[in-house]
Amino acid sequence: MKMKTKILISGNEAMAEGAIQAGCRFYAGYPITPQNELTAYMAKNMPACGGEFIQAESELAAINMVYGASAAGARAMTSSSSPGISLKQEGISYIAGALLPAVIVNIMRGGPGLGNIWPAQSDYFQATRGGGHGDYRTIVLAPSSVQEAYDFMPLAFDLADKYLMPAMILADGMLGQMMEPLVVVRRPSAPSEVEGSSVVRGRNTEDEIRTTKKWALTGCKGRPANVVKSFFMKEGALEIANLKAQKKYRAVENKEQRWEGLFLDDAKIILVAYGSMSRIAKSVVVQLRQEGKKAGLIRPVTLWPFPRKIFEQLSRKKKRPAFFVTEMSYGQMVEDVKLALECRCKVDFFGRSGGGVPTEGEIIKKVRLL
Repeated sequence: MKMKTKILISGNEAMAEGAIQAGCRFYAGYPITPQNELTAYMAKNMPACGGEFIQAESELAAINMVYGASAAGARAMTSSSSPGISLKQEGISYIAGALLPAVIVNIMRGGPGLGNIWPAQSDYFQATRGGGHGDYRTIVLAPSSVQEAYDFMPLAFDLADKYLMPAMILADGMLGQMMEPLVVVRRPSAPSEVEGSSVVRGRNTEDEIRTTKKWALTGCKGRPANVVKSFFMKEGALEIANLKAQKKYRAVENKEQRWEGLFLDDAKIILVAYGSMSRIAKSVVVQLRQEGKKAGLIRPVTLWPFPRKIFEQLSRKKKRPAFFVTEMSYGQMVEDVKLALECRCKVDFFGRSGGGVPTEGEIIKKVRLL
């Protein structure tokens, strides 16, 4: 029987615990702020559940270790922050090309370049457009609370396994560092307690990997050999492989769109925000409602696939609402909003970046001007 306990924990630590609870048994990473708490948590707690933790010599090494562990059938992940994720992009492309599942966490910081360690959302383009070379995509989930940071980890691993592709958790330094109460599901099988949190975890066995992941490179005695590769030299072979992947991506786009809506039935202006910014936008909507203004909110939960369906539905209403996008960037998600609406509705934007966070007052002032 599953049991629950409540603890106070940071977003970074919640993601690490969520990954362990999801069955992650291989982690490779390299330190970078503002996500180091995630790496430190994995270093301390992976051995307790029979997992492997490696602090690699570089970001490039870490993502290629994840590539190998995934090919062997392990639930494998890495984490980093903006410039570190950029260094991992070639490896992520290889994982996508080899049709392997893996989970990558990006706790975004200010940029471009080395930037600073303040929160930002300026890696949206990189995350939602694949990020590396070649025609590939990654599933991208955007939590808005410490609880969701924990809850989305099993979802990310499950989606990665289901579609055999990388999945990314995209959050910012504010969510990674903040502490909130977290309800943790405790699994009593094969218990091993973690000091200070009373979290009980189960273990994944090699036999479980062999039975659940038939494609894994676990030795081919008694079965046809498995081949994991992204290198296709025969004429036409790579295009066939790419078309197979594109068919899969269309299925993901159709089946896996996720969002949260608030006051959409009668809204005349709808705010659109994700992650930490959606918390601020929600407060703005509540305040505007108290003033008698018909405001609503859409919070994309999947950034890819982008939740186009809800925007298409709203844009075809007889009385079409206007949209107001706010991000910790100078305008990235706003492009997907415009594409989803296909010019049927008015779209305005307000954003800050480089560590600047749009405030409730700034957003309300902009909305009132409309």
